[in-house]
Amino acid sequence: MVKTITHDPDDIQAILPLSQVAAVGVGNALEFYDFLSFSFFALQIGYTFFPASTTQHGLLYALATFGVGFVTRPLGGLVLGAYGDRVGRKPAMILSFALMGVAIFGLALTPGYAQIGIAAPILLVLFRLIQGFALGGEVGPSTAFLMEAAPAKHRGFYIGLQMATQDLAVLVAGLVGFALSLAMRPDVLDAWGWRVAFLLGAAIVPFGLAVRRNLPETFHHRDRIAAVSTRALPHARVVVLGILMLGASTIAYYGIEYMNTYAQDTLHLSVKLAFGTTIVLGSVMVVTDVLCGILTDRVGRRPVMIAASVGVVMLIAPAFMVLNRFPQPGVIFAITALLGILSALITGPALIAVTESLPRHVRSGLLGALYAVAMSVFGGTTQFVARGLIELSHDPIAPAYYITGAMVVGIVCMALLGETAPARIGQRD
Repeated sequence: MVKTITHDPDDIQAILPLSQVAAVGVGNALEFYDFLSFSFFALQIGYTFFPASTTQHGLLYALATFGVGFVTRPLGGLVLGAYGDRVGRKPAMILSFALMGVAIFGLALTPGYAQIGIAAPILLVLFRLIQGFALGGEVGPSTAFLMEAAPAKHRGFYIGLQMATQDLAVLVAGLVGFALSLAMRPDVLDAWGWRVAFLLGAAIVPFGLAVRRNLPETFHHRDRIAAVSTRALPHARVVVLGILMLGASTIAYYGIEYMNTYAQDTLHLSVKLAFGTTIVLGSVMVVTDVLCGILTDRVGRRPVMIAASVGVVMLIAPAFMVLNRFPQPGVIFAITALLGILSALITGPALIAVTESLPRHVRSGLLGALYAVAMSVFGGTTQFVARGLIELSHDPIAPAYYITGAMVVGIVCMALLGETAPARIGQRD
């Protein structure tokens, strides 16, 4: 018999045990870990899957393949998100996780170009497309599930835990990459060592599938009827504001995450120091995600994300100026930590506010599509735009101006969306 949670967002809500929140989080973290690990080992992947005669372009090809994963994210968000609105959140989460498992096993075990020729890069692109599709389909159903299962006045905390698992994936991927680079000779890492990172993720797939199969369901028959009979047009305002808000927060997130590359390429600092910025960023954001969720449950989503966005607008350009004047470890770590905290204070509340603004019967599909489009269009291009602006303007501060413009748009949309936290609008548990 399928277990269900029999509450509605507008009715009294039961408490989802933290063990089940962890079950959602483990899957969420693994999917992001697998997706992001590709970028940490882009150089080694380029050596493995592309002809030796194009070695000088191998990194470029691998980065292009990394970008391919963003192409299918909107499709995954739309298809699997809609599946979650038709069949249920639990089946959609299981399907997205299973697809990610197929992709990660494929990436880890596919022979290189030297063994199977042109089939190697073809399979690489195929598995990367599956990865993007799976990750795009993960966010909508899992976020909808947590919001529907959480007590109304603690939704921020529950979804904050989900955001923390995403940033934990960044931290773990960085730590694994750093550890492997220390433990292996460069030629070993290039030959097969990079596969270890993917196999570590693959080893968790059976466990993740097992725990997700034991989750309850939060989507019911009456919701399916409403989903079939509802058109998306009445939600156009939320869709437009939501995609711009999520786009702005994504530009800030990926712009700040660019600090790793910025440290090496623009500031000419060591690779180990650059990895250190990633570790610092992941660490502070994991903690901030959880505390931010609790804070937004008490004071509201809008005050937190608007205040943090204003903070980014005021500090991002001066921060880049200080970095270029004092490119030292302590300075770059401190600035990365500060900007990481502000980014987490924007991203989490923005996702929560958009989720709460969507009716249950279209929540999984619309949220999945909005999030995936924002990540693909804005997240997938932010670092490229940042580097391009530096080249065009010959100004190392240029990425800060791009982030500032995005946050101004985001602030306007956050103000127009209005408050959604139950504690601030009088909604009962």
